[in-house]
Formats: sequence, structure tokens, C-alpha cells
Amino acid sequence: MNLKEGYPYWLIKSGLPVNYPKLDHVLKTEVLIIGGGISGALSAWFLTMAGVECTVVDARTIGMGSTCASTSLLQYELDKPLCELSKIIGDKKANRVYTMCYEAIDGLNSISKKIKFNEFENHNSLYFAAEKQDINLIEREYKARMEAGIKVELLDKKDIKKLYEFSAPAAILSSQGAITNAYMYTHALHKSAMAKGLKVYDRTRITSKRYKKDGVQLNTKQGYTIHAKKVINATGYEVTEFINKKIVKLQSTYALASENIREPQPVWKTGVMLWNTAKPYLYMRLTSDNRVIIGGRDENFYDPEARDKMLKNKTRLLAKDFMKLFPSIELIPEYSWTGTFGSTKDSLPYIGTYSKTPHTYYALGFGGNGIVFSFLAAEIIRDMILGKPNKDSSLFSFDR
Repeated sequence: MNLKEGYPYWLIKSGLPVNYPKLDHVLKTEVLIIGGGISGALSAWFLTMAGVECTVVDARTIGMGSTCASTSLLQYELDKPLCELSKIIGDKKANRVYTMCYEAIDGLNSISKKIKFNEFENHNSLYFAAEKQDINLIEREYKARMEAGIKVELLDKKDIKKLYEFSAPAAILSSQGAITNAYMYTHALHKSAMAKGLKVYDRTRITSKRYKKDGVQLNTKQGYTIHAKKVINATGYEVTEFINKKIVKLQSTYALASENIREPQPVWKTGVMLWNTAKPYLYMRLTSDNRVIIGGRDENFYDPEARDKMLKNKTRLLAKDFMKLFPSIELIPEYSWTGTFGSTKDSLPYIGTYSKTPHTYYALGFGGNGIVFSFLAAEIIRDMILGKPNKDSSLFSFDR
């Protein structure tokens, strides 16, 4: 599957930091993880730290799928606001999901410190009304989060202008958020787990599977066989090639990274992460070298050729979106890219087992919270493989 096109900022910035080998022999392993991006890396790290023998294989070079195309904003907020999610799955479940995502950001921060990964920063997050008519949504969402025990602030137009120097009718300010580099975080996770015995192979495509009583037999494109007692599928949007069930709607999304803006202060005050109520929503963050990363302008289709043809115009429109908020700042796009994006009906990931594929678990962090969802998947699947009960697994099951 063609997941991205263009020049993702993280790949330009970091290059290819590690050379992983191809699998060139028959292999036996307790757990095989298919997909070596951020989802697979987190699952591998959690299991390896729990003493479980793991092997990761990826059809591409590690991190070259959706991971390097991520804008790497970490938010507990879902694509669907809490007040709307509650109507779909009920207040109790919706509150629990938001709380889990809130706590996952702390968990990701804790791991980054353990593995000595420095590209992780906590930041406030501002969810603002794109139009005056969205004030009601902002107010309902503020009330829902406060009732769920999530402390946030409700800001009016004057507050926003004073604090962040742009205009919006209303906003919710949250202190829980972070920015990172998902591409390098992935490599750091693999490095840490490899020191404890994890094996990682890239450019190793799985071409067939055979489910047996005692595990799964897999074959690679190069003709080697892998025998695994358990398999974790962390291939993200490419799972549509493995599962005969429509669980995700594929879309196309766009992003850009600006030139370095040479000012002594952040482009906007405090470097708060910004995103709005528009559909599709617009989101922005700063990098450590004062570049602006902007994402959005999604299209409701998956067609790589059509998607890629729109990149130039979408880049122009994203820059224009920024200029509407900050007309006094000259923003010059330097890198831009487009990729596949997926959404589910309830904006929740799919985590756990699927009845038609024995001995197999799925870590599918669909939506804008992919990295946060991948953390939750890694925790839940670790518990499942270790035989430990996890009270939250049903929230993200295929049978929900």
C-alpha cells in the first residue's frame, strides 16, 4: 500500500539512523510483530521488558511508512470530542477512554526518559472554535471534560488574543499534551529493546500465513519461514489487506514544515499546540528549531495518484490557513508531504484478537491519536499475552 508521498520533515531531519538486517534464515520466535513503526516498536518494547522473546519484521525500511509522515503531536483528545463520543458509547466508557489517553501521554514521557530519548516535550494544547457557530461545541466539550475529571480552562475571544495573539471565538486550554519525533522515538525504542534481546528485521515482507494449533507459520518474500507462537499485527492502515472486515475508512491527509523562522521567541506565544473544530480540522505545532508544522486539508478518499497530484495546492492552502491566524508572520513552506489517514466510526482504535485469525493480536491505532493509541495497544496486548486480565480491552475490541 502506498502510504505517503513527498518529503516528510522527520526523514529529512534524521535520515536513516540505523541499518537493520533483512531476515535471511528460518526463524522461530515466541512473538512475531509485523510492522516496525511506532506501533510495533511500542509493542515490542513492552513485551521485551516483560521478558517475552520478540521479533519484529517490516516490509519497508524501519519507520518509512506512516511513522515518518506523522506530525508527532500527542493529545489525549480524540478526533471525536468527548461530548459526542459519550452519545455513541455512553458517558462511563467515553470518560474512561479519554482518561486512558490522558494517562498514556505520561506513560510515553516516562518511557522516553527510561530509554534516554530527548525529543519529547510536554506542551499545552488549545482546541479552538473555527467559526462563531462552534462556540456551543466548545462549551459542551468543556463541560464534558470537567465532569470527567479532566481539568481544562474555557477561554473567550479576549483571552485567546491576549495569550496567543490570534483571533478565535472560544477555546479549551489543556495542560496535557506533548510533541515528539515519532520516527526517532521508534528507533530509540528498538535500540532499547534490542539491548534486551529483541530482533528487528526490515525489508522483510510477509507473503503468506498458515494458522496451526500451536501458532502461526509465515513465509517471507525471500522464501524463508517464520514459526511464531503469537503474532501481533501492527501494520496500521495496511491491515485492510489482512482482515476481511471493514473497520476503517481510508482518507488522504496533508502536512508541511516551514522554513526556520528566525525570531528569538516562538512563532506564537508559549508554543502551545493548536487545533480547531473545522471538519477536517487544522492542527499546528512548533519544532525545536522554530519551524511550523501544519496538518489537515484531508480528502475523503484513498487514491495515491489523485492524492499526490493535490500536494502542491494543499501545501499552498495550509500555508494560507496559517496566514489567516497569523497575518503578520511570513510562513514559507520548505517540506511538504501527503499520506494515508484512516478513521473509524467511533474514532477508537482496534486492539486485541480477531476471531478469524487465531494466535494473532492487532495493534491498530487509527485516527489522529495514533501514537497514544499505540501505547494503549502495547499495554493491553502485553497483558493478553501474559495472561493478565485487562479491564479496558473490551473498549477497543473488534466485537464492540
